This record gives sequence, structure tokens and C-alpha cells, in this order.
Amino acid sequence: MRRLSRMTARMVARTMAGAATAVALVTTTLPAQAFDFTEMTKVERAAFGAEIRSYLLENPELILEAVSLLEQRQQADEATRDEAMVAANLEELHNDGYSWVGGNPDGDITLVEFMDYRCGYCRKAAPEVAKLLAADGNIRLIVKEFPILGEASVLASRFAVATRQLAGGDAYYQVHDALVALSGEPNEVTLRRLAEGLSLDADAILAQMDTEAVTEELRRTRALAQNMAISGTPTFVLGDQLLRGYLPADQLKALVDEQRAENS
Repeated sequence: MRRLSRMTARMVARTMAGAATAVALVTTTLPAQAFDFTEMTKVERAAFGAEIRSYLLENPELILEAVSLLEQRQQADEATRDEAMVAANLEELHNDGYSWVGGNPDGDITLVEFMDYRCGYCRKAAPEVAKLLAADGNIRLIVKEFPILGEASVLASRFAVATRQLAGGDAYYQVHDALVALSGEPNEVTLRRLAEGLSLDADAILAQMDTEAVTEELRRTRALAQNMAISGTPTFVLGDQLLRGYLPADQLKALVDEQRAENS
């Protein structure tokens, strides 16, 4: 038997879900006793199913309408869940006491970014975030080190966190940008060269990377991400919204403007 492609399978599943929703919409408008399936015989149930099938084949637009309604409900449910997760974790998001804060620390809007240095979309998002901050001087940016793409990602984040712990926020910002732009996989040689190029104490930073202090920060951020069902990067938190994936500066700016209008 010929197997369906993934796309075809998804379309079939969506159509079946749409058909089920369409049936539900039709049946809820009619007297309950007319659709008491427990009172139907097998023959009556088969006949009823055939009638529904025939009706949907004659009116296939109902399936699309049902799928659209189902998607709207799912999106609304997801937005509600996201708002609840943001509210429950707001203090850890905004005031964990260790994540780097950039932009305008006193800004009226806070944008939190969960990122991984080896993530291609994080690299693509970096100049867009910089463009947003340059255009709007009233945004507080918080960067969450969330290495999820293997040991190279963890190594890069450990280096960045160790730099901030030993040399402060300005040094972290320089290292952060350098790691985003770094070609190839980070290793002790490339990280030492990067530190020395920025006039930082490479020996001290490399030694700090494996300390419990660095491990604890990464552990806390990972626990926060798990609490908020964040599994990919970049993920942004803006107001009560979770924004999953890459967004260009103009879209981010539009969302910031909406948030600011809601706050006023």
C-alpha cells in the first residue's frame, strides 16, 4: 500500500478534525433526542453516518470553516496558557539577579530573549533586536542563556556567563556579540583567542566556566524555560506574550507599540 506523505497525512487529519467539528456544529442546533446514538440501531447509525458524509461532500466548504474555527479556538487557548505562564514566572523573567540587562534598564517595556549561540535563527535575530533597540530607546532587554543545541552551545554559554561574573556587563555584551558572530564551533583555543582579543583575562574566564556558580545560572534558566514550555530558540517574552521564533525588527516594533498602548 502506498504511504501518504507527511503533508498529505496532516491534511487528512485536519480534514477529519474539521469534519468532526462540522458534525458537532450541525448536531448541536437540532433537538438532542434526534441524535441519541445510544437509542439507534447499528443500521440507523450507519444510515446517519452516510447522510453526514453525503452532506459534507456536497458542502465541502463546511470542513474549511470548521478547521478555521478549530484553529482559532486552539490559538486562543494557547494564548491564554502563555499569558498564565508568563504571569506565574514574571519575577524570574524580569528580576532573576543574574541575567544580563541591556537597552534602557529603566525602559517602560521589557523584552526577554531566550537564545542559543549556535542557533541560526538567533544569529539572524541579533541584528533585528539591535535595530529595534536603536529605534526605540525605551526598551529594557534581558538575555537568557539557553543552550540547547549540544555541547558547543553549552560551552559558549558557559564562557559568556563566566565573563559576566568576572568582568561585568560591558565585557559580557562584547563577548555575546562576538559569540553570535563566531564562525565554526567554539573550543578552548577559539575562546581563549576571543578573550585575549577583547583584552580579557582568558585564564580566569576559562577556569570560571566549570564552576558551580556558572552551572547554577544555566540550571535556573533551563528550569524557567521548562516551566514556561519553551523548547526552542529564539523565544521572546514581551508583556504577557510568548513569541516563539525569529521576528524581524518591524514586527517586534509593532508588538512593542501594541504593548505600550495596552499599558497606557
